[in-house]
Amino acid sequence: MFGVVFPDRSFPMDISAFSQIDPLHWLLDMNTFVGAAYYEVREMCIFLLNAALLPPEKALAVYVQVPGQPFLFCGAVHNARPSAVLSLPWPDPADIADSAAGAIQVAGAAAKIGVSVEDLAALPPVVDAGAEKRIERLALRVGENLFNFMQSFCGVDGSRLVVPMDILDRWFKKFQEKAKRDPTYLKGFAL
Repeated sequence: MFGVVFPDRSFPMDISAFSQIDPLHWLLDMNTFVGAAYYEVREMCIFLLNAALLPPEKALAVYVQVPGQPFLFCGAVHNARPSAVLSLPWPDPADIADSAAGAIQVAGAAAKIGVSVEDLAALPPVVDAGAEKRIERLALRVGENLFNFMQSFCGVDGSRLVVPMDILDRWFKKFQEKAKRDPTYLKGFAL
């Protein structure tokens, strides 16, 4: 019915790599695939092998789950969208280690990827959580760059920092010049 590829990490895998829970649900135990480093697997390509196997009003929904946490929806494929590269929004392992779920994970429970046949109309809209986090990181890094630039020109007036009026213009000009000179400069902000 479907196949998956983990970009840069696997060859195409068919449904037999998953454990079938019932006729409409499959699970992939990430321990058998990558061990405890499940969070390093950031994307998954899922594709239908044959449109005739999935009714037109149905979809294959993809979810991820870490021990002690609920399943998180990643996206879906259906006859009108027979393949998709989905971001896998694994929670930050540091956050899990700090919670009670960390104790469960240490005990040997595995992260999982679930696939299920569901009504297409009932599925939530796909939000690319991975892209949102990358954008947030980029914005924070650019803001940090601006703050550091401003801090090098500021003075103190009592409990206030004082910066020149044209500081934003100067920073933006310098930022643009660096980006033009070094094409990899902006990529460093997106790490």
